[in-house]
Amino acid sequence: MPVAPSAPASTAFRLPNGQVPMRAVLRHPRLLTTEVLAGMVTTLALIPEVISFSLISGVGPDVALISSVVLAIVMSFVGGRPAMVSAAAGSVALVLAPLVQAHGTAYVLPAVLLTGLIQIVFGAAGLARLVRYIPRSVMIGFVNALGVLIFVAQVQHVIDVPWQVYPLFVVTILIVVLLPRLTRAIPAPLAAIVLVTAAAIVFGMNVPTVGDEGSVSGGLPGLTPWTVPFDLETLRIVAPTAFAAPMVGLLESLLTAKVVDEITDSRSGKGRESWGLGIANILAGVWGGVAGCAMIGQTVVNVQLGRARTRISTLVAGLFLLLPVAVLSPVMAAIPMAALAAVMMVVAVRTVDWHSIRPSTLRRMPLPETIVMLVTVAVVVATNNLATGVGVGVLLALVFFARRIAHVVRVSRSVSADGGVAHYRVLGPLFFASSNDLVDQFSYVDDPARVVIDLSRSHVWDASSVAALDAIETKYAAHGATVELTGLNPHSRMFHGRLTGSLGGS
Repeated sequence: MPVAPSAPASTAFRLPNGQVPMRAVLRHPRLLTTEVLAGMVTTLALIPEVISFSLISGVGPDVALISSVVLAIVMSFVGGRPAMVSAAAGSVALVLAPLVQAHGTAYVLPAVLLTGLIQIVFGAAGLARLVRYIPRSVMIGFVNALGVLIFVAQVQHVIDVPWQVYPLFVVTILIVVLLPRLTRAIPAPLAAIVLVTAAAIVFGMNVPTVGDEGSVSGGLPGLTPWTVPFDLETLRIVAPTAFAAPMVGLLESLLTAKVVDEITDSRSGKGRESWGLGIANILAGVWGGVAGCAMIGQTVVNVQLGRARTRISTLVAGLFLLLPVAVLSPVMAAIPMAALAAVMMVVAVRTVDWHSIRPSTLRRMPLPETIVMLVTVAVVVATNNLATGVGVGVLLALVFFARRIAHVVRVSRSVSADGGVAHYRVLGPLFFASSNDLVDQFSYVDDPARVVIDLSRSHVWDASSVAALDAIETKYAAHGATVELTGLNPHSRMFHGRLTGSLGGS
């Protein structure tokens, strides 16, 4: 999501990492007002998606909202990216949905607790840096698949429904699409939902509502009860979800953090973001009931439209989100599902990276990268699991990379003027894929008794490469020739010296 950096007045108070200290904002009323208003606007943009995604995951709207309150507030203190909005919405809801459909909401709590623990370990071990190894084609496939799943999840709300649903659906889409062309002072999704809900109530339309989908009881819940057996069978049931959810949530959060880094021209702590999200998810599960992650759309609203730069904005968003939970639950229950379905379908369409699938783009893009992107989308849609799709996409990208780089190794041969020495120059990295064919690129029968192999333009990366070099020496020895390896860089010399002659079968 390319977004141009903005430069609010708070940039005058930047720290060396580019972030704005909270104490500077607290001392300047104008900056504090900006942060507070940004948090309030973000909440208005947050509510429709939280409710919509709660219905995707199969939990009640009130559960998702109170979990979002916990996530937003906790991440304001422990998160690694100031001004980034986290809530019980997004791709994590799609991961939780199959568990809820198969076993009910009782197993969500153990799944969420295990999700949080995995994220804490992931962050504490510094594994958040592994995200940098996810190829761009997989990232695009992830985003496109997310859009497809969101869209498909809404179809059920516009099929086999009363005819009054369709006018409300169309009006919602028109407002969401057209209102931003007139004004951006009011979030278009919120305006659409308010107007359509008011129309449905005024005209007495008998259409499916949020209240029909689940409890919107209002008030603040207590601790989430543990109602399933504490045994290995429970672990077996929740394990697939508990291992997929943390990966998907981290991927979404770290991708969003990268976007905010670019918008604000600052750096954030990706490891802290990981273990902080784990802590927030555990607390949201204990007092709320469901996990979440960062939300790209609402975060961009906060840092670009609201011009927020500190944790104050997300803290205000979390506190302001308490209002609909504690006071406005009857209003939420009356929201027509048609309105939410329309909003989410627009979000889904905008989520897809349409540029990536234009014919002109596909013609320019290398075929392997296009295949990786399409396979990632296909696997996600087929399995309804974003983590599985990303995993398959990464593996496929690695296969294509290994296949491509295996052919960059070149071997050139020359013979000295007196014919007594054969010189070989190896160009390119030697690893398991590229070194397999290395043995066949030497003229064992025709070469003289002395052979020099120059590796100054190469690099020995693994044991397969050492085994291949040993095999070359063995073949030459069978023909009465000696081999001299020259030009090894320090790492290759150390690696080769440690393993040569000890691998066996060479």
